[in-house]
Amino acid sequence: MSMINLSQTRLIRHSLPRRLLHNHSGVVSIALFFILCCVVFSSITGNFLSSANWMNIIRQSAPLLIVATAMTLVITTGGIDLSVGSTLALVGALSAVALNSWGLPWPVVLLGGLLLGGLVGAINGFFIAYEGIPAFIVTLATLAVVRGIALLITQGYSIPIPADSLFSFMGRAWVLGVPMPALIGVIILIAGHIVLNHMRFGRYVTAIGANSEGARRSGINTKAVTMKVYIISGMAAALAGMIITARLGSGSSNQGEGFELQVIAAVVLGGTSLFGGFGTIIGTLLGALSIAIIQNGLILSHISPFYTQIATGTIILLAIWLNTRILNPMRPRGKG
Repeated sequence: MSMINLSQTRLIRHSLPRRLLHNHSGVVSIALFFILCCVVFSSITGNFLSSANWMNIIRQSAPLLIVATAMTLVITTGGIDLSVGSTLALVGALSAVALNSWGLPWPVVLLGGLLLGGLVGAINGFFIAYEGIPAFIVTLATLAVVRGIALLITQGYSIPIPADSLFSFMGRAWVLGVPMPALIGVIILIAGHIVLNHMRFGRYVTAIGANSEGARRSGINTKAVTMKVYIISGMAAALAGMIITARLGSGSSNQGEGFELQVIAAVVLGGTSLFGGFGTIIGTLLGALSIAIIQNGLILSHISPFYTQIATGTIILLAIWLNTRILNPMRPRGKG
């Protein structure tokens, strides 16, 4: 019996790393890719690993981390939200107008911005969950409408916020040596991880993405959960917009152009399935940081900005291909 127990123990020990690699291959692959990027850029540029540069990376990537956390929930349900960049711009610009022209107190502006972002998300969620229109079409339409409203409000100009407003602390303050945007981003990430992995709502989100009809038959209010996910996404985009406005000291309707593509890339790069049914906040964190360090490293390498987008997109495509085809060959592949 002792020899049998010993062999079983050895078998368990050998199979445990394999199970972990199989179940979390997306996170493992993006972690390896993240480390590889750090090694490459640290060897090319002398100040890549400096604390000042990393603080800059974390501060600038905070809005991406915040929205990518919410987008992880959206994509886990099998949906997508293309309107986050436009929502970011509208709330950021309108916050500047409210502070500068209307003279509203910053707490009112902050609360109003979150409510406005939630309203945009509720509109998306209503047409997607209750009217059955594909998420791609709905959010593509709201992308155009919301960006147009932002342009109409600002007339294309950048609106400054008062220099003495406490609103700017949200984007410029430091707490215990950590930038305030980064601190907010970490709090959102932790909350997103708890919701997705340790709460009933997160289990509902995963179940809807895996089998929406099966989830509905099991008693889950799939329409309400889906709508809540888009409301969360809209509020996250609003928060990110206000943080950017506070950091830059002005709001503009041009903020967040192409932002939704970076967010989706960070989520998918982190291992969340575009087909729904599986999401990982830790992977999203690594995906967002990978995109941030790629952009930062290319700039420090003095590569022309005209090549930065090409290089970033190519590296992301190769990383996702590596994830889906080599490191995780059992994951469902797209048809076509």
